[in-house]
Amino acid sequence: MNKINLTGVIDMHVHSAPDIRKRSLNDIQLSEEAERVGARAIVIKSHLVPTMDRAWLVNQMNPAVTMFGSITLNESVGGINPYAVETALNLGAKVVWMPTVSSTKHRELTGQSGGIETVKGGKVIPPLVDVLKLIAEKNAVLATGHLSSEEIFVVVEEARKQGVEKIVVTHPEFFVVNMSIQEQKRIVADYQVYLERCYAQPIGGGKYKSNLADNLRAIEEVGYESTIVSTDGGQVENPIWSQALTEYIQYLADHGVPNHALDMMTKETPAKLLDLEIFKEGDLKSSCVESILK
Repeated sequence: MNKINLTGVIDMHVHSAPDIRKRSLNDIQLSEEAERVGARAIVIKSHLVPTMDRAWLVNQMNPAVTMFGSITLNESVGGINPYAVETALNLGAKVVWMPTVSSTKHRELTGQSGGIETVKGGKVIPPLVDVLKLIAEKNAVLATGHLSSEEIFVVVEEARKQGVEKIVVTHPEFFVVNMSIQEQKRIVADYQVYLERCYAQPIGGGKYKSNLADNLRAIEEVGYESTIVSTDGGQVENPIWSQALTEYIQYLADHGVPNHALDMMTKETPAKLLDLEIFKEGDLKSSCVESILK
């Protein structure tokens, strides 16, 4: 049988407290839990505020795990705000997320009005060009947030033009994004992006549905080389972060995803995106799965 080992894993999408919404772990607890299970690094995300200063403080308390911060371009930071992005990147943010809960598509599909535009008339809005230039300059990660599939193609094309090298399509299976398998194949082939596949997604009323079966199918059809395994965890409605990640990797292993593919999706590709040393097979922090004979 296979036994899941989280030693050396990197999760690029975790929500922690402080937050307006209740979270299962705060930043310090998340770092301690990551150390307990042997994880290597975590990117903390907030829909509301930048998190790089929080990450820095936690790293001073617990250097055993590297916590990275990010900024999400929702209304609370001024939307597509180059000044906020420049400040966040200079303070060490590694990921810049496009609008999430403030995106026009998210607002539309959740029965709200307004929202932050990123694309107008088939082109990205001018402030976003400035943001993309800043991301390229700092070699940070562009994450597409809760944009629609159509918007993502436009933003990604402009990002490549501006020299952005690290691009992650945020949870393409999420109902707001709703990127088909064929679209996923096309965006990987045309722009060499990564696709972040998350543990679960909300379906309303405080309930979540598992993405694991859909993620497995997508990995099989699109390929593990372009996939990042993340939890998007932290909600009190879902299992605690380490349990969710263990369940996720266990599911993939039990359904035939080989060890080298698991390591690439959970360790090697995230390390590359975060400018960390990449551990290969045979290193102390290599394999997610140990074969146990009983």
